[in-house]
Amino acid sequence: MLSQVKTIGNARPLIRLNLPMPKLIRVTTVPLSLKYLVPGQARYMQEQGFEVIVISSYGPEREEIMQKEGCRHHIVPMTRQITPLSDLRSLWLLYRFFRKEKPDIVHSHTPKAGLLAMMAARMAGVKIRIHTIAGLRFVTTTGSFRRMLIAMEKLTAQSATHVWPNSFSLLDYIKKIKLVSSKKLGLIGSGSSNGINLERYAVTALKEDKLNEAKRRVGYDPANIYFLAVGRIVHDKGIDELLKAFVQVHAANDRTRLILLGAFEDEIDPIRDESKAILKTHPAIIHVGWSEEVEYFMHISFALIHASYREGFPNVLLQAGAVGCPVICSRIDGNVDMVEHEKTGLLFEVRNEKELQEKMELALANPALMKEYADNLHSKVVSQFDQRLIWQQLHQRYRELLGISSTNDN
Repeated sequence: MLSQVKTIGNARPLIRLNLPMPKLIRVTTVPLSLKYLVPGQARYMQEQGFEVIVISSYGPEREEIMQKEGCRHHIVPMTRQITPLSDLRSLWLLYRFFRKEKPDIVHSHTPKAGLLAMMAARMAGVKIRIHTIAGLRFVTTTGSFRRMLIAMEKLTAQSATHVWPNSFSLLDYIKKIKLVSSKKLGLIGSGSSNGINLERYAVTALKEDKLNEAKRRVGYDPANIYFLAVGRIVHDKGIDELLKAFVQVHAANDRTRLILLGAFEDEIDPIRDESKAILKTHPAIIHVGWSEEVEYFMHISFALIHASYREGFPNVLLQAGAVGCPVICSRIDGNVDMVEHEKTGLLFEVRNEKELQEKMELALANPALMKEYADNLHSKVVSQFDQRLIWQQLHQRYRELLGISSTNDN
């Protein structure tokens, strides 16, 4: 007897022979990651016939996530820091929940959630345990702290049945240092955790009122040239080098401006005191805090600068590529998956403020060339990183792991 699976929206339902819907549990440490790292995935998987539950610690984004994804959200308190007693409690709560729900797949993102969810799922007998690596924190650390972080990554990988880095360069690095057994490694499509929403991140989708608001926030003057940096104001994002490089660029061209779109996280990875002084006193540096509508700031900017020390697959480069904003970024894993030097953007050696300054000056001297690079990057984003394509590829991989025959996604 045939039974039809309930669907959401206009998706074509899967037809299954009186079998229950496969149950998928997605886990991140905080709900903010569900909102920004993998938005839309839970709803899409439900449209394709999965029962989906998402897990994270509590946060103000919880109600919005449940509404937009149309699925259950279960709270398990987790911290981003190393907190042994709290972590043991979180591990126990995850284990009990997995035993109760009996999921077919547990799929985790972010380091702490990965460690706890993979261990708990293994203890609970979940057969398919997937962890996505979107960057490795230990690459910017040293000493005993680095060794501890590496041990935690290895324990996560040992507990998982599948480990999926979200970029080819990160995959190659993991293989090189033998962090994960090669038989567990894989990658979805061309990389990225979630692709890019091309309907949103497009010049044609920009709304005039929001564009005017972005201009108001930066005191926009068409006579000026705006560089943009998007992300947390922390050391690991290369903010120290960026600020020093910009000071030199501005000294040679006083029409240049630097927009910093991000929040301070002083308690975790603070920038240097010298950098704080530059940020507070330099008249051409505009710190506007965080905005969820980064595309508007990209549209009014001459170029995006992404000076990060470490990445998995940077969403900000996808966003810039989709909007058509030229890119200057550090030569690191993740970034190099998107940006090919002097073809889809400009690369500079990580932590090298002098070379960053040179690339900024090169860009200023060659605006037509930067536009050509941006057009090339846009073509790459459209052809390889459409969000729906990434979702389809992920769904197909889930089905293969579950032993379900192939189907056409919507």
